[in-house]
Amino acid sequence: MSEEISNEQKDLVEKKDDDENLDKKTISTEEKLKDTEEKLLRSLAEIENQRKRFEKEIKDAFDFGGFNFAKETLAILDNLDRAKKSIKNDEHLSKNKDFDKFVKNIEIIEKDLISIFEKNKITKINSVNKKFDPNYHQAMLEIEDDKTEPGVIIQEIQPGYMFGDRLLRPSFVGVSKTKKDKNGEKSTKNEKK
Repeated sequence: MSEEISNEQKDLVEKKDDDENLDKKTISTEEKLKDTEEKLLRSLAEIENQRKRFEKEIKDAFDFGGFNFAKETLAILDNLDRAKKSIKNDEHLSKNKDFDKFVKNIEIIEKDLISIFEKNKITKINSVNKKFDPNYHQAMLEIEDDKTEPGVIIQEIQPGYMFGDRLLRPSFVGVSKTKKDKNGEKSTKNEKK
């Protein structure tokens, strides 16, 4: 009988081992399935993020594709303005009978160019009498002025422009600063005499 028990025990042990191996295979298969599912979800999320990036790049290319062209075209507007000022200040040309017609034609071209800019979301930055902002302005000089609060733009040397919500070119400006007295100290507006 001891042999029978021993065989029965062996059968039970073998069955138990088989059940454990089956459980390990089942667990292993479930883990593999979960791992594969996680990888699939990560891949889908990555594809979605990449799609959104591409859409943004396409939108930016469409919206700002002409950025460099617009920046270079500003030189034409600057040169027209310089030409107009130069012609108006020339005494010899101002005596010419067609002087006013010539200046008027330059102004028409200038207005047309500005209109084209505005249709393409290129707008001038209004700087004079505004607080200096390094995001939009480039200070070229400081001007002593007691009548104006320090840090306010009182002169525009060259206008700046925006291309949509991007800075195309900063405004070159003169910024007010407080006057200094003879001793090199800042004067105050409420000095007592």
